[in-house]
Amino acid sequence: MSVPTPPEAHRHEHSPEHEHDHAHTHGEGSTACCATPVQPATLICTPGCCGAGGNISLRKLGKPAVRDDGVQTPIRIMQMDCPTEEALLRKKLGGMRGVVGMEFNLMQRVLTVTHEPQVIEAILAGIRSLGFTPEVADAQAPAAAPEPARPWWPLALAGGAALASELTHWLGLPGGLVAVLAVVAVLACGTTTYKKGWIAVRNGNLNINALMSIAVTGALLLGQWPEAAMVMVLFTIAELIEARSLDRARNAIAGLMQLAPEQATVQQEDGTWRAIEAKRVPLDARVRVKPGERVALDGKILSGRSTINQAPITGESLPVEKTEGDPVFAGTINEAGSFEYQVTALAGDSTLARIIHAIEAAQGARAPTQRFVDQFARVYTPIVFAIAVAVAILPPLFMGGDWFAWLYKALVLLVIACPCALVISTPVTIVSGLAAAARHGILVKGGVYLEEGRKLAWLALDKTGTITHGKPAQTDFVRLGKEGEDEIRSLAASLACRSDHPVSRALSEAAQRDGILPREVADFEALPGRGTRGVIEGRLYVLGNHRLIHEQGLCSDEFEARLSALEAQGKSVILLADAQGVHGLFAVADTVKAHSAQAIRELHALGIRTLMLTGDNAHTARAIAVQVGIDEAYGDLLPEDKLKVIEGKLSAGAAVGMVGDGINDGPALARADIGFAMGAAGTGTAIETADVALMDDDLRKLPRFVRLSRATHALLVQNIALALGIKAVFLVLTLIGAGSMWMAVFADVGTSLLVVANGLRLLRA
Repeated sequence: MSVPTPPEAHRHEHSPEHEHDHAHTHGEGSTACCATPVQPATLICTPGCCGAGGNISLRKLGKPAVRDDGVQTPIRIMQMDCPTEEALLRKKLGGMRGVVGMEFNLMQRVLTVTHEPQVIEAILAGIRSLGFTPEVADAQAPAAAPEPARPWWPLALAGGAALASELTHWLGLPGGLVAVLAVVAVLACGTTTYKKGWIAVRNGNLNINALMSIAVTGALLLGQWPEAAMVMVLFTIAELIEARSLDRARNAIAGLMQLAPEQATVQQEDGTWRAIEAKRVPLDARVRVKPGERVALDGKILSGRSTINQAPITGESLPVEKTEGDPVFAGTINEAGSFEYQVTALAGDSTLARIIHAIEAAQGARAPTQRFVDQFARVYTPIVFAIAVAVAILPPLFMGGDWFAWLYKALVLLVIACPCALVISTPVTIVSGLAAAARHGILVKGGVYLEEGRKLAWLALDKTGTITHGKPAQTDFVRLGKEGEDEIRSLAASLACRSDHPVSRALSEAAQRDGILPREVADFEALPGRGTRGVIEGRLYVLGNHRLIHEQGLCSDEFEARLSALEAQGKSVILLADAQGVHGLFAVADTVKAHSAQAIRELHALGIRTLMLTGDNAHTARAIAVQVGIDEAYGDLLPEDKLKVIEGKLSAGAAVGMVGDGINDGPALARADIGFAMGAAGTGTAIETADVALMDDDLRKLPRFVRLSRATHALLVQNIALALGIKAVFLVLTLIGAGSMWMAVFADVGTSLLVVANGLRLLRA
């Protein structure tokens, strides 16, 4: 395998769908950024959405903040669930004097308004005029409780009355009785819909509540009593089912917050232990964890050892052994043993908290498909509404059609005019994909990356700490003298354990692991750039590199051949010798992670080519690349050289991802279409700045991410096709006279439930 020379730098322009913030800081001193802003986004739409899109941004709730362009106030509105409410708020407040800007977070039901200080009361009054209850959010106050569930009996009464109306009509009983039963059904379950619809119409907004109110009222005026009643009942039932389905997507993220326990057992100043709230535990506090308990806060083990299930954070399938000095993360499960640890991060800054904040923020990064759907929905409803008006008026006026028949068709078209299923299909699918990725220890920082992952053609990987462990280990030992293997290794370990050089530490650790004990050393001396020497049991030994042995005059042709063979594999060779000759040869190398080769094979199976970027020499680059099956290897690279390689691939029009552990990879990570940070658990910078953060060091998460991206895109296409296809079928059926209002309701709400259920399948991925 050749080691190409890095290509010249090329300028790569991101296409519009790649417009996202590429500011990364993947390690100390490695910063690269560009000023492309994050595109705002529309989030989950719950019952009654009308397709109105909007801008959404996440921020932690807090007291009003002063900015250059005004005061920024977060306002919690528990009735704000979907773009239906967002469109009303945007229209109501958008033209208000003193309002500078608005940012919507539908997932947290928070509207953040940037405004002049004196207009806050007018803003709150405007929100109340829409039938909402605003609450100025405070970071210290608990979140407001959701609105109480509706009582079940009105819907039961409405359903019974609607069925009775249908039955009396079928039996030919008096029309007055049919009408009374139908009106009872509509009033029992439809008052909320009528109220919301009136507010929407009054504010010039044709949302689903307005369209449904017009359609049901029109049916009543036309004397279609049973059908009007059944339509309103079906719509109300569908709303409830849809709300529960969408709550699954909302709770998929909210459930992460329940992973960390609310209390921790903390040592007091007098030495006693007491359970206190996790959010009140200070830094450096000493916390005790019993078997079976969840870890409440991030920390470092001070005493004890245990096996910890880190799946909630890293997605690792097997528990991990932990001992003194090892990190632990909030939300992980202590399976066996008891230990005490020192708190290293407050509750709000733990790895789990950062993950939750990152996922919530990711939901505000609108994916390309979602942007298309929002733009389409904004023109779809007015067009279909205009068609409905034309259907109601033109045929009777110019073609002699029956007014009753064509008005009825127009009312059916009004129900079809709501793009509810289309609008909710994309955010539900994206949020489900983000949640599924998080469960596998893959933190995706936005829907744009989840969608774009399927397009990757090249994946560049750093070597040290990414493909390899980043820690030298002894790989070979060759006995050359007459002494036994353990004898030679003991002599080498005696000198190695007194040096802090990484290669010497590798020899010492290997000997310690195999139970080989070092011996006493006299007159020890470090030989800079060469090795060490010392007297062991009256004999002078040297432990050093090829240069040292050559200076000692102990080289031979056979010996040189052995050295060359090992060095060609990218290994560092050190030797143990005395005045009589060389007794042993040791090879040390940065070992490849167990699953690296498997991950590369899976990437190749997905059609993605791989390249390795490393600052190590060409021999090492070639050896590691061959070992794991990487397509291209670039050696002797500085950080700016890695950037040039990435730009070279981008200039050819390929989508490129870059994987690194955050050290010296910042420019390349920032320039790539998607930057992957390895081993981000506990690393706040990586979690906050990477496009995709792999919470542990398992490279198999890369092909898993690509497969999830492709599955997400497939579901998005399916949902859009279902939503538009079913709408088109019933539009045609209505125009040819074969459609009815209750069929249109079934088509609308049924399609909504179908696309929601389809999108939620990703949670089982």
